[in-house]
Formats: sequence, structure tokens, C-alpha cells
Amino acid sequence: MMLVLSILLALVPLAGIAQIVMKGTIATVDGLFMSLILLTLSGILVLNAYLEARKKFTAKKAPLAQKSS
Repeated sequence: MMLVLSILLALVPLAGIAQIVMKGTIATVDGLFMSLILLTLSGILVLNAYLEARKKFTAKKAPLAQKSS
């Protein structure tokens, strides 16, 4: 569930960047800083989704048996 939520929330800042580009304010200082903030936020959420997916889909190895002597 957390994986899906992270992916969905990572797409929201990208939509904000698309809106900034469509308005034409990407060349202003406000537009540049807002796009940097939104890209950082999206990158953190994508990293969280990647780590969740890696944790969920990695095969867990059985613990090694100990020898008794």
C-alpha cells in the first residue's frame, strides 16, 4: 500500500512542474526555484518507492543452520 501511495504522490509534483511550464513561468526565478523544489520532492518519493519495492520483492534467504559438535 505504501508503495502505491509513494508512486501516486511522486506524480503530483510532476504535474505541478507541467503546470509551471504550460503557464510559461519556468524562466522566472520563482518558476525555477519552484520546479527545483518539486523535483526534489518527487525524487524523494520515488526513492522511497524504490526502496519499498526492493524490500518487498527481494527474496528472503533462510537463516544458515549452525553445526553442533
